Formats: sequence, C-alpha cells, structure tokens
Amino acid sequence: MFGVLNTTPDSFSDGGRFVDPERAIAHGLELVRQGADVVDVGGESTRPGAEPVPPEEELRRVVPVVRGLVEAGAAVSIDTRRGVVAEAALDAGARTVNDVDGGRDPELLRVAAASGADLVLMHSRGPAASSGGYGDVVADVAVDLRRRVDAALAAGVAPERVVLDPGIGFSKTAAENWSLLAAIEALRVDDLRMLVGVSRKRFLGELVPGAPETRDGVTAVLSALLAERGVWGLRVHDPASTRAALEVAQRMRVAA
Repeated sequence: MFGVLNTTPDSFSDGGRFVDPERAIAHGLELVRQGADVVDVGGESTRPGAEPVPPEEELRRVVPVVRGLVEAGAAVSIDTRRGVVAEAALDAGARTVNDVDGGRDPELLRVAAASGADLVLMHSRGPAASSGGYGDVVADVAVDLRRRVDAALAAGVAPERVVLDPGIGFSKTAAENWSLLAAIEALRVDDLRMLVGVSRKRFLGELVPGAPETRDGVTAVLSALLAERGVWGLRVHDPASTRAALEVAQRMRVAA
C-alpha cells in the first residue's frame, strides 16, 4: 500500500498541510504506522487546473522529505514527471519512481533504467488535458499503457520493474472511471503489476458529498474490491481504513 504525502500548497485533498519538511516527515511516518508499506512523496499538484511547478521548486519541496523519511527507515516513492527530480529523490534513498506522466520524459526513463528502481507508469493525457472524449475508454487506455510499457522497455527498464497505473481521475469522466475499474483486468499488459489510486477522488464525491476526507470509507471499500481482483498496489491517503477493509476481505476468504 502506498500512502500519499503531498508537500504541495495546492493539492486537492491536503494542500498546504505538509509544506514544512518536518511536518511532512512526521506525517509520512504516521502513514507507515497506519499500515502504508511505501510513502509516496509528491511536490507538484496534479489536480485539474493546477499550475506547473518549476523543477527547482519541486526539488526543494521533496528532497529533504525523502531523505528524512529514508533516514527514519521508511520505504519511499517519488511522485513526479521529471527525470531530474526522480534522480535526486533516488539519490536521497527513494526506491520507486511513480511517474504521473507515463514516462513521457526520456530522461526519467533513462534514470529509472540506470537505477534499477521500480517504475510506475500512470496513464495520463498530460496536465492540460480535458476530461472525456474517449472512443472506448477501456480499449483506449489499454493501448496507451501498452505504448508506455514499450517505451520504458526500449529505454532499458527491466520488465519486472514496471508497474502500471490506469490513472483513475486523470482526464476521465466519472462514468469513464467506473468503466475502467469494472474492467480492470482488461488493462493488464504482459501480466505486469498494477497500482490503482482511487483515494478521495472527485468521482467518489457523487456517492459521499462533502470534503475529500469524507470519502475515506468508500475509498477503503473500493480499494479492497480491487485487491480482490488482483490489483497489486493501492495508493491511499488514509492507510488505516483501507488496511481494515483488506483485513475484512481476508477474513471472509479464510472463513469461506
């Protein structure tokens, strides 16, 4: 399970809460105590309409936090779309590159290949893309993921290091998100691992109106259902509730 740690002032769920490195590190360690296996550190908001952040600012936000978490014994992933940020975070001790732009930066692919780190390739049309407009969203996303995998392998990333993310909530309508989740098995490429993040996403607000934090319950239920269907990793803001939901599902399997 990946615990989300945003060091940004403008993320949709917790923007501004963890811009101070010490506070961010403390929260990251709390995510681990709640059940996160990996702390996913991001320094650039990916919410719709967010302004791009200069690389220098992204580095300033994330590198001290990555280093502090690693020194405290946490496994860390860097959530970025830039090779220069990925390289600095890996040098600081991160083990995984979570590429929110699907490897469109050739430098990021080079860094991932040279480091031997795990590489998450998330489906996205880019930060300026609008939602919707797919012909068949499941088929289109599957084709796009295949292309991103091919690009990563061509750059020298070992196949066993590649993880796929269908990019739920990124340039997709609520109906398209549900279609992708319902057909999650159809998005597999070469039996690679899959990471899915539905946590607190806007489309869940149709079920639970209110602040993003009120969506943790439905996030936990949906995450557990995805795990039952073979999803390898879950990206969540509240590991405790999702960990409990996974335990419920496990006990049901054992009792059956």
